[in-house]
Amino acid sequence: MSAPVKGPASYFPSIEKKYGRPIAEWKELIRASPLTKHMELVTWLKTEHGIGHGHANALVAHTLAEDSGK
Repeated sequence: MSAPVKGPASYFPSIEKKYGRPIAEWKELIRASPLTKHMELVTWLKTEHGIGHGHANALVAHTLAEDSGK
């Protein structure tokens, strides 16, 4: 039996279901953005893509942590 997913990744199934795009696509958009700060990216996802705050925060946190090697 595998351990339950914790942290930002625990939001991924509901993000894909609600917004109809795979997580990899959201991460590509985040990485392609000229913005680099966490809250700037969260605000951008909310305003430009209509993502809720919690989902945007989870996507940005996971992507930035992944890119920094954490």
